[in-house]
Parts: sequence; structure tokens; C-alpha cells
Amino acid sequence: MSTPSHLGRYAVRRRIGSGGFATVWLAYDEQLDAPVAIKVLADNWSEQFEVRTRFVEEGRYLRRVESPHVVPVYDAGSLDDGRPYLVMAYADQGTLADRLESGGMTVPQALEVVAQVGAGLQALHDRGVLHRDVKPANVLFRTVDPAAGVAGVRAMVGDLGLGKALDVSSRLTMIAGTPAYVAPEQAQGEAPDARADQFSLGVLTFLLLSGRLPWSHTSLPAAAVGAEPAPMSTPGRAFPESVEDVVRRAMARDRADRWPSVTAYVDALTFALEDWRGGPHGPGTRVLPVDPHLTQPGERPSPRTTDAPLPDPVPPRRRRRVGRALAVLLVVLLALAGGGAAGWFGQHELDAEPPPGPATVEDESGVLRVTVPPAWDAQSTVPWQPPNAEEQTFPALSVGTSPTWADDGEGVFVALLPGTELPDTVPQHPECESSFSPSLDPTGTLGPTVTVTFAGCARGDVTVERVIQVEAGKLLWLQVRARDQRQANKVLDSLRTSGLT
Repeated sequence: MSTPSHLGRYAVRRRIGSGGFATVWLAYDEQLDAPVAIKVLADNWSEQFEVRTRFVEEGRYLRRVESPHVVPVYDAGSLDDGRPYLVMAYADQGTLADRLESGGMTVPQALEVVAQVGAGLQALHDRGVLHRDVKPANVLFRTVDPAAGVAGVRAMVGDLGLGKALDVSSRLTMIAGTPAYVAPEQAQGEAPDARADQFSLGVLTFLLLSGRLPWSHTSLPAAAVGAEPAPMSTPGRAFPESVEDVVRRAMARDRADRWPSVTAYVDALTFALEDWRGGPHGPGTRVLPVDPHLTQPGERPSPRTTDAPLPDPVPPRRRRRVGRALAVLLVVLLALAGGGAAGWFGQHELDAEPPPGPATVEDESGVLRVTVPPAWDAQSTVPWQPPNAEEQTFPALSVGTSPTWADDGEGVFVALLPGTELPDTVPQHPECESSFSPSLDPTGTLGPTVTVTFAGCARGDVTVERVIQVEAGKLLWLQVRARDQRQANKVLDSLRTSGLT
């Protein structure tokens, strides 16, 4: 479908980007004669209440803060089909990730970025908001208005999709964030506070100053364990021990050992760098230059001519992780009923003929049944042994597009396991772009239920983790991977059990 001519009263210019949850459009405010960025919720999430709520909350969190270093929200609304959208400042100079791909920064420029990002985070914290996903892709740059008398660009903190009010607490704490930047307590599922954002800023500082990350975390469980950072100094850029000490303290595994605030950290870093090769103002300047090769808004759009419908977002291409069997996902079963996870099934029994239409499959004991699309014709119904079952086996089934569907296809895994209450954490999926806070339904059809949804997983598909307290001392675990939320919902809703009280 063609680009829509308007979103609300805003004339659309072009698509800036898209992901698992939303599409961002460059548009023009015809009344104020200025470019804006409009973030629109993806169509396949429009009927998900918790997703819509979180999308709108992002705008509310951003509106709480008046800081030049936090992306401002100008307006909000809904399209004719009910999808909400947020109208924000247009970051015409791209992201920090864009700049790092095109080259590094001088030490004074790196310090300036850290200082401006720190100012934005502190403004959020002062208004009771935690970011929870500080990383280069979420640092946006915007050209400073020449009328302000300052050349260059300004750094802003954006994308509060994982943001959360600091005064909100819940027994269900979502493990979320980007593994290399996430604080250990956040990766462990503990309730994070402002010091988690400071930890992420410390990692970002290390990257900007040294040109590399302090560690090689690729999963949230690895981040939860924590690690000592590598030395920040390199042969081409050596730092005094005082600088390393400041950054290392921000990345302390125990949050009690970190700086009392982001501002305190930035002040300490600025002071420590004063003697580095002549100080933060030399050699070079802290001013961030305008990059003429980055996207610009262009000329004012022509007047409205048509009312084209809004197209569905097209997820960006991403490199797919390969070679990871479903066994690894079971290892990430952190605390479903206490302890790690056990091995996968022994033998896979494949159906010889694919069903002509949606088929209902069940495990060999007849306890578990689920209806799946016809392409999901690779099935296993061998009982499995959970990690805390003491050699006792439980009913389980796996059915998908191939025996290795968790790595390269679609499918569903259903299994019973012992457990007296719903878990505080669920298996995580760092290969997915985004995730939502757990949704708790105390009156589910089969029993109290907790559900966590992940989107933008490799090809733009979704992964859903659900745990149900089906009876006293027994949990039911589902993992569904599907091309979109509607298909995942159909599979989830089709689950039936027999013989359980």
C-alpha cells in the first residue's frame, strides 16, 4: 500500500523506520510549518489492551519531563481504525548508533554525549520515571536551532517503550532491556531503580571512550551473573586510573556501590577527564557537529490531495540467530518452579502427512490438546522431566513447522511441571526487539495466568510465554512462536486439558 497522505492533521512525508510494535513516519505540521515524527502502533497490536496501554504510557512518561535532552511529545491521537499515535520531535540527525557506525568520537565529544544523555536521564528520574533501555539506538540527535546561538546537534533520550514509573511496584517484574547494557539486578528480575539507568550509562560511556563494550553479554541470564569489565584503556587511547575508577563504579555489580545519582556520576567523570590530554576542551571541542549525510526533513510537502489508508508496518530486516535449539530456551527457564531447566525431548516423532486444515494435536497421554495451523506438521509428544521433578515425567507436546521450529520457524510447546505459584520470571528472548510487562489474569479459563509477549523476533514475528496455575502444585507452561499476534492468540486460546482437577 502507498504512503498515507495524512495522519490526523499531519502531512506524511515518508517512513523513517518500523519495528515489531510501531512504525515511525516523518510528517509535517502544516499549522506550525515544522517537521515532526509520528509513531503509530502496529495494526496487529491494536486489539491488545496491555500493548495499547503501554504505548500511550510512553507518551505520558515523556510529557512529564521538560528537558531539552528528552524527546518531547507534542500531540497524541487515534486513527480511524483506533490505533493510537504519538507526535514527537523529529531527530533529523539520527541516533548514536548511526554515528558509531560511521566512526568514533573524540573524548570531548564522548563526554558531551554522556553529559547530555545523563541530563535527560536525571530529568526522567526527577519526575519519577525509569528508562530501563539506555543504549545507542535510543539516543537521538537533533540539530540545534541556529537562532539559539549554538552550533551543532543536541542529544536526546528517546524510546521509553520499556519505561516505568519508579513508584510502581509488582511481584511480577519484567526482565527487559538489551543484554550488554542491562544492570545485573534488572536482568535478575529484581525491581530496578534509577541506579539501573546509571549502570547502562556507564556501559555507554565505556563504549564511547574505548570504542568497544566492557563485556560480551549476549543474553539476559549472562547479564544477571555479572562480570568484571575489561580495561577501558587501549594502546591508542590510554586513560588515567581515576577515569577508569569513575566508570567502573557506575557499572558496579552491587547497585549500592554505584554513584548516588546520574548527575553525581557525570560530574565525577567530567572532573576525572579534566587532565586527559589537556582537558575536555582540548584537543578538540565538545560540540557535536552536524552530519550532512544524515536524513533531513526536506522541503515543505505539497497540499493534501488524497486520503490513502495507513499501510501495515513492514518490520526491518534483521540477521537471524542460528544454531540455537529449543533446549537452550528451556535452560532459560529461570525460576518457574525453582531451579534451572532440564533437557529437551529424546526422540521426535514426525507426522507423515500434514493435515489439510487447522488440526488439533494432543500429547500421548491425552492430557494436553491444542489446535494449530496446517503448516505446523512436525510433532513430538514424548513426556519430559522438568528440572525440579526428581525423575518424575510430565505430559508435554511440541508441534511446529519443523523439529527445530524454535530456532527457524513457528510452533508451540506445552508442558506440565510442578509448582505452587505463578513465577516471578519467564524465559527471555533477547533476539526479540521488544517485550511487554507481564499481564496477570487471576481468573483465567484454566486458572490464574501470567503472560509475557515479545515482538520483533528475527523476522518480525512474535513469541508468547504463558504460565497457568492449573491446579494446586501444578503449572502449565506454553511457549508460542507465530508470524503475528492474531495467530499466536488463536493457538493460545485453543489450549484444552483433560484429567486435571
